[in-house]
Amino acid sequence: MTGVPASAAGGSSGARRAAAGAAAAASTAAPGKVAGTAAARSSDGGAPGAGPGASSGGRHGGTAGAAAADEAVPGEDAGLDAQDDGKTPRGAKIAAAAVNQASVWNIANLLTMLRLVLVPAFVVLMLADGGYDPAWRSLAWAAFAIAMITDLFDGHLARTYNLVTDFGKIADPIADKAIMGAALICLSALGDLPWWVTGIILGRELGVTLLRFWVIRYGVIPASRGGKLKTLIQGVAVGMYVLALTGWLATLRWWVMAAAVVLTVVTGLDYVKQAIVLRRQGIAERKAALEEKEA
Repeated sequence: MTGVPASAAGGSSGARRAAAGAAAAASTAAPGKVAGTAAARSSDGGAPGAGPGASSGGRHGGTAGAAAADEAVPGEDAGLDAQDDGKTPRGAKIAAAAVNQASVWNIANLLTMLRLVLVPAFVVLMLADGGYDPAWRSLAWAAFAIAMITDLFDGHLARTYNLVTDFGKIADPIADKAIMGAALICLSALGDLPWWVTGIILGRELGVTLLRFWVIRYGVIPASRGGKLKTLIQGVAVGMYVLALTGWLATLRWWVMAAAVVLTVVTGLDYVKQAIVLRRQGIAERKAALEEKEA
């Protein structure tokens, strides 16, 4: 035993230290990448003193990584707890409320608000100076035309760019009927349009609105092509009556208004038919569902 060279003994001791360092580094390789690199170098047969250094570096790297992980855990746990509880964080609720509030002021709703503002402006211009001044009637026609044109765009913008809001659903039909009703009543009050025409058009609009509410629990009555054509012809006819036209143009506007009245009646009857069919289907479906449930 005494004949063993010192260099051999030292080599054996260095090898044991390297092996111990490699084992220690391997045990801490998961928390830190530095420890894994040091362990790999020591296991390849590095210098005798590399083992302890790598082990020490691995332990320090592992401790730092674990500390960083511990610091990140509380925030993650809070988020997970909020998700597990099915509750929206308070900040998210406030942000969502702010977005919903801001969405009311989109371009589609602004156009609808403009139409609502134009209603009283139109009435003032229409009745100015006794209601027969061509200049004031031209200004009234401009207000009416702007209202009718914006009506064509606000709904399209709302559907295309997902700007549909509860305010728009309520205010848009009100603005449509307000400007048309104001024009018809003013024309009849001035003696330019028979009251029975105004009664038919406004009665149809009111009736269709009531029908929609009557069957809303069973479904929605979609706008038909006939209804859209009716709105267009009505707008053209009323616009021609608002202007102080004479001669053949005055005769032409009478025929245009006659076409608008016919479309008003026909489309109104079609809405009645759709409402009855939709209600019957809804009642039948509910009855079938109830019988299936009882069975």
